[in-house]
Parts: sequence; C-alpha cells; structure tokens
Amino acid sequence: MMRNLLVALLLLAGLAVGAMREFLFINLNFQIQHVRYGTPYSYAHSLFRGWVKGWDLAELMRLKWGLAVVLSAAMLGLCILLARLLFGSHAYRKPLVIGYAMAGALAVLLHLAGSFVPQLGIISVKLLHALQYPVMLFLVWAAWLVGGAARQTR
Repeated sequence: MMRNLLVALLLLAGLAVGAMREFLFINLNFQIQHVRYGTPYSYAHSLFRGWVKGWDLAELMRLKWGLAVVLSAAMLGLCILLARLLFGSHAYRKPLVIGYAMAGALAVLLHLAGSFVPQLGIISVKLLHALQYPVMLFLVWAAWLVGGAARQTR
C-alpha cells in the first residue's frame, strides 16, 4: 500500500514538474520573441516578465538551455527513484542515465543539423520535450506494469 502511494506521488511530482516546465517555457518563448523582434509588448505572464526584466536575448537563450538541462535532470531523477521503488533495486539507474545522456546528445546533434535540414530541428525539439516532460517517467511505470503482467502469465 505504501509503495502504491509513493508511486502515485512520484507520478504526480512528474506531472507537476511538467506543468511548471510548460509555464516557464511558454512565457520564456513569448519573452524571447518580444526581445528578438523588438515588439511593443510581450505576451509573457506579468510574473515571468518581472523575473526576466531587462534581460537580453543571449541571457534568455542561456536560461532556456539551462532550464532544459535542469528539467531533464529532474525528470531523470524522478525516473531513477521510480525505477528503484518499482523494481526494488538500483539496477536500472545506469541504463536510465546512459539513455538520457544519449537521447540528450542526439537531440543536440539534431538541433545542430537542423540548420541544414529543418525537419531534424523539429525532431530535436520533440526529443528534448520527451526528456523534460514526464514521458519517460510513465514509460518506466509502463515497463513495470508490462513486466508484472508477463511474470504473472508464466
């Protein structure tokens, strides 16, 4: 019973981090657009505008990439905790870290290649989103559910 509660809390934490990410990035992208194009007003939330008041485009872009790394690391941490809780050991920690690192590296390479082939940039964004939202967290949970169902049929 306690394990189920902890699993639910971790999944809810992942959803909360994803919601926070959504707020930050929507507003950050609005502010970047405002600064980049010198529009007369920004569509970013007033709270967010207050946080980044006076920032130039380079600072906003550093914030965007920094948040991407921090949020990916947070989701990786939640995945590691969930895997430990569900599978009872840290056996999946190393594969999760390697998988996240490889997916992140691939996303960066696709982002760079996107200047030559724009479709690759789109794929890069989707891959980065998967690392920052609770997608992987729910995949870990799904793997455990499928594994449990497979063990019961034996």
